[in-house]
Amino acid sequence: MLKIIKKQNINGLLLLDKSIGVTSNKILQYVKIIFNAKKAGYIGTLDPLASGLLPICFGEYTKFSQYLVNKNKTYLVTALLGEKTNTADKYGSIIKKKNVNLTIEEILKKINLFKGESKQKPPMYSAIKYKGIPLYKYARAGINITNLKKKTIKIYQIKLLNFYQNKIKLQINCSKGTYIRSIIDDLGDQLNCGAHVIKLRRIAISHISILHKNVITLEQLKILIMNYKNHKLSILLIKKLLLPINYIICHIPKLYLSNLLIKKIINGKKIKLTSIIDKTKFQIFEKKILNFIGICQINNKGYIIKCKLMNSIKKFY
Repeated sequence: MLKIIKKQNINGLLLLDKSIGVTSNKILQYVKIIFNAKKAGYIGTLDPLASGLLPICFGEYTKFSQYLVNKNKTYLVTALLGEKTNTADKYGSIIKKKNVNLTIEEILKKINLFKGESKQKPPMYSAIKYKGIPLYKYARAGINITNLKKKTIKIYQIKLLNFYQNKIKLQINCSKGTYIRSIIDDLGDQLNCGAHVIKLRRIAISHISILHKNVITLEQLKILIMNYKNHKLSILLIKKLLLPINYIICHIPKLYLSNLLIKKIINGKKIKLTSIIDKTKFQIFEKKILNFIGICQINNKGYIIKCKLMNSIKKFY
């Protein structure tokens, strides 16, 4: 009879360096199996073409992932000028070719046009759903959806790192939901020669960098499991890779409350803090043992509202 291993309740943040050629969801499923985790989710989808930082939240951390999802991202992208494809990347079919005769000054001038806020239409070859169906399925069927809503995006910084043999390398820091493929496709149109992505790597989400010491690839995770025959030992080793909740919500100010007030919050009681009147969010901690309780919002009358709490702490209060 096969022994069924019970899935674990794990809380933590894993910084994964995603490889190219695999979907973000497939990576997530592999990681869940390695950790034998009951619940997990990734932050910020990366296309199979893209590599780089893919944070994965385990357990209760998933309910706080939105505070990192909504932050700006930084990418390194290499594009080939002179060819426009139907997918805006190297996996598509070439729909236009043109000789490239551009100077760095001309490229810089057009790149600078992308800085700031603008409206962006999602590419047809994307996972965005229209009437419940991913856009790429329409695209593969030869159907072009023309009435897609444009989304407001913002390019905080766009830098030309290299220009050699019709290839340009850019570093782009942008808002959530920005399609780098669309930026490159639009840049190709601006340069009147066409362009498409041949390499894309996410190097940061907000303050978290791909250079963090805990960043690990899926292949390295698998090797850790193989090198340690003792399952419990390997799980303990892997858990050391998990980062605390602070890495997700460090930008939110902290508020330390008494045990009594914590109990009232957990029980849904109305609490007014006379010393705080700003409408803002706070990380809530129990001030004696420094337990992280959750995130609460405080309205302009000083009342604690809209609390998102850790379920695991409720049994202690």
